[in-house]
Amino acid sequence: MASFECDQAEGLRRLLAGPRPRIFTFLSTTSVAEKSTMLVNLGASLAECGRDVVLLDACASEQGIVRRMGADVSATLLDVSRQHRAFDQAVQMMPQGFRLASLTVGSRRAMTTDVNQVRRLSNTFHVLAAQADVVIVDAELDQHDALPLSVLANGDIVIQVSPAAESIKDAYSLIKRLYAQLGRRPFGILVTGADEEEAAVVYQNLALAASRYLAVSLFSIGSIPNDEQVTRAARLGRAVIDAFPRAGAATAFRRLAQRFAVPDAMAGRVEIGV
Repeated sequence: MASFECDQAEGLRRLLAGPRPRIFTFLSTTSVAEKSTMLVNLGASLAECGRDVVLLDACASEQGIVRRMGADVSATLLDVSRQHRAFDQAVQMMPQGFRLASLTVGSRRAMTTDVNQVRRLSNTFHVLAAQADVVIVDAELDQHDALPLSVLANGDIVIQVSPAAESIKDAYSLIKRLYAQLGRRPFGILVTGADEEEAAVVYQNLALAASRYLAVSLFSIGSIPNDEQVTRAARLGRAVIDAFPRAGAATAFRRLAQRFAVPDAMAGRVEIGV
């Protein structure tokens, strides 16, 4: 088994030598299935663009992307940080073209009470991030409204929302919770299950409310339409861009991937602020 120290040293060399990895943490007020489908298709679309993508399951619940994909990940980043496993056991290449990893399994309570363990896990995450062009984090807030790792607050945070009234209401509540923890900072909004016109209305309403009542700026990441071809592709265990490349959702995911693939994903964003 390769030593953790060697893996970490190599990863830190890459971190210092190369460009800063782009880290996007996704929170969602849609269904678990809708969030998982979006993450898989975004990861596959970025891979098609030639990016080295890692999709990290950082959910404390059993609803994370690893379980949803039915992947057999034999080790977690927590195992690596404890020097119980090597990196190559914690990262798995998926047929869709991206790599998959898991932060930990089960509750994070024991981990978060150990300051040294949190530091080691954060270092392990940095090593993983240094080995990729883009890291997509499947996350959820804990009972204290905290992110799985504090370092994630340094990257971009994207909130996935649907046109359903309850999803929009929950998205605003989520923004308030994030604001209470992280202070004033921008958040990205991705609207799924909506055409461009409907998504624009959802975004504008959220952005105006966040600006007026919280002095928080939101920016639009884009939208993905409701498309039966996405569901059909998922049943085949494939991404829609692969199974049905001319589907409307496939075009939308390619457009979305182009925004995430550029050095500054904020470039050209639509923003409403104070």
